[in-house]
Amino acid sequence: MSYDLVIRNGLVVDGTGGEPFPSDVAVAGGRIVAIGTVQQSGADEVDASGCLVTPGFVDVHTHYDGQAIWSRHLAPSSSHGVTTVVMGNCGVGFAPCRPADHALLVNAMEGVEDIPELVMTRGLAWDWETFPEYLAALERRPRDIDVAAFVPHSPLRVYAMGERGANRAPATATDIARMQALAAEAMEAGALGFATSRTAVHYRGDGGRLPSFEAAEAELTGIAGAVGSGGIVQVVTNVARCDGPEARRAEIGVLGRISRSHGVPVTFSLTQRNANPAAFADILAIVDEENGRGAALRPQFAPRCIGLHIGLDLSANPFSACPSYRAIEHLPLDERVQVMRRPEVRAAIVAEPPTERVAQLVGVSRQLDRTFPVGDPPDYEPPRSHSVTALAAARGVDALELAYDLLLEDDGRSMLYVTLANYGNYDLAHLAPMFNRPDAVLGLGDGGAHYGIVCDATQTTFVLTHWARDRPSGAIPVSDAVRALSAVPAELVGLHDRGVLAVGRRADLNVIDHGRLRLDPPEVVHDLPAAGRRIHQRAHGYRCTAVAGTVIVRDDEYTGALPGTLVRGCR
Repeated sequence: MSYDLVIRNGLVVDGTGGEPFPSDVAVAGGRIVAIGTVQQSGADEVDASGCLVTPGFVDVHTHYDGQAIWSRHLAPSSSHGVTTVVMGNCGVGFAPCRPADHALLVNAMEGVEDIPELVMTRGLAWDWETFPEYLAALERRPRDIDVAAFVPHSPLRVYAMGERGANRAPATATDIARMQALAAEAMEAGALGFATSRTAVHYRGDGGRLPSFEAAEAELTGIAGAVGSGGIVQVVTNVARCDGPEARRAEIGVLGRISRSHGVPVTFSLTQRNANPAAFADILAIVDEENGRGAALRPQFAPRCIGLHIGLDLSANPFSACPSYRAIEHLPLDERVQVMRRPEVRAAIVAEPPTERVAQLVGVSRQLDRTFPVGDPPDYEPPRSHSVTALAAARGVDALELAYDLLLEDDGRSMLYVTLANYGNYDLAHLAPMFNRPDAVLGLGDGGAHYGIVCDATQTTFVLTHWARDRPSGAIPVSDAVRALSAVPAELVGLHDRGVLAVGRRADLNVIDHGRLRLDPPEVVHDLPAAGRRIHQRAHGYRCTAVAGTVIVRDDEYTGALPGTLVRGCR
């Protein structure tokens, strides 16, 4: 037999959670055709000696809805072993959408996902109106990895209800029937499911609420009815912010009833609130109760903090609302740094309280007891003694003064890391059991969003380094880590042709030098439309990443191959 690709002498971690085993892997026609000793040669051969051979990773929580239109590379995900991404999460996206509503959906994405309006205005072609037409637009464009999509609630609501939907008017029975029909049309075209947001922290760019916010349970249940067998509902909930067990039980109860009403799985974002770490276990207990009643709730967790990067070249820093800083923030970074190094400017900025209503990001960036230097290599489970507040106390200086000085390092390109959630006890210990919890799913990477504050799409590499190799205590086996990154998320969204290395499966795979795998510190790059800014983070140790048997990354660099396609759901 003639092979397109043969990977030799690797340690196969097949995604099932089973013990790794030495083997060759042969690929032909985009599929795995042999696992074992392969005698024949391949058109392309990769020596995997000393390396892991894994399935390509599946990221079910991304926001590449725009980047998949304007870019051929879904970076950073595709440089961190990810071969399939799912978009449309949190109920925001760009279809269905009439031309008159373009600005509204851009404004929603700008507010919820921190994507600059100019980037979207320049980057979106809008050669679609309906959701099936949006999928067709995705299918026409070449890219490195596969994409799939949920149909998002806010665009759906506005398309069905017009201005009433945008203004969050209660949906009538006729409105719900119209949304259900549109969702069914999306599912028939290949959507993987339906996504919505119920959280109070999601706002549009203009400060208004999302069209889907506080939608009635009848509306959500009605739309879920269109998802049917093989689909899934994705929800961003307010449950972590609920005060008291009864409020949490009520919120999870809504999700349980949606799931039971149509026999559809519901996956929801679950984080630990720093102010109430014990609530995390309470929520899981409520999930167990709902699933015991016949629901199929799938809590989705992040493997590290829900964290924000702050800096002088990013969306926020502790001084963003100080008048003396505002007076110079328009300067190019190098000039701004020179001015900020003047003692009188430093003294003025540090002494000034914010003189206007502080935006949420700015307020968060002043939580210096929850803020840490990033480090090289970056430390995503830092001890409390490394917080800016603790370091300042140890040095006998003011915490804001230390934050100021730290941000001026590396000519103003230094970043600090705010542990916004998932870090109530200043460690990640509560996350270890989630890797083997049967209903839990690893996610929340948010690739393609929060360009100026977040780079969590690199968490695949973090899982393999921190959790499966370096963590001093509570580390997990590499077989469990790979399963959490591949088979579990693929199963969640019904992509049963990937996520496991087996004969007949799609040949999405990685060859990883696990011993030398590492993350670089985050950096700012300007590669979005209109020279827009985003945070990027490089990895080292990816010997090879292949999509349908075509190598897209070799020795940590893109090859230029673009084999990615649109993945349509089982309908």
